[in-house]
Amino acid sequence: AMRLWAEERKSGSIELLMPLPVSRATLVTGKFLAAWFCAGLALLLTFPMPLTVNYLGSPDNGAIIAGYLAGWLLSGGYLAIGSCMSALAKNQLIAFALTVLVCLLFVGAGTPHVQQALSGWLPQWLLDGIASLSVLVRFEALGRGVLDVRDLAYFCSLIVAWLVATTIVIDLKKAA
Repeated sequence: AMRLWAEERKSGSIELLMPLPVSRATLVTGKFLAAWFCAGLALLLTFPMPLTVNYLGSPDNGAIIAGYLAGWLLSGGYLAIGSCMSALAKNQLIAFALTVLVCLLFVGAGTPHVQQALSGWLPQWLLDGIASLSVLVRFEALGRGVLDVRDLAYFCSLIVAWLVATTIVIDLKKAA
């Protein structure tokens, strides 16, 4: 993800992309889908593991499939965040550091330690809102095999929101 836009800017190839007769949103979506496809292929390379487990025993295949779906959706969310951070940064390493920081915020928002640390400073309704943004709770539910429409909607809206933010950042950088 850190190379999606930072490398384009560094190499100068972004100047070839911008005048193309396609919208910025289409460019952002296309680059994201290509990266997400590669992440999906990497995830599929682990598929011999469940096959082996099925050969040796009788696992819950629904939980395995839901776990794969959760991993794929989580990688999409992190790639969308990384795409936006790459559009913000001029350097790949800065994009990587920003992506790790934002992803850690999305993971840590729902942990009991963070909630307890913030409980003295923030009202409960705001703590509940921050906790609901955490990917950890939703990933764990999907990983257990519980397919909830709210969790799927969360990951889809996370991806869409960060891709829209990426498009806005690229438009603003182009205008500047």
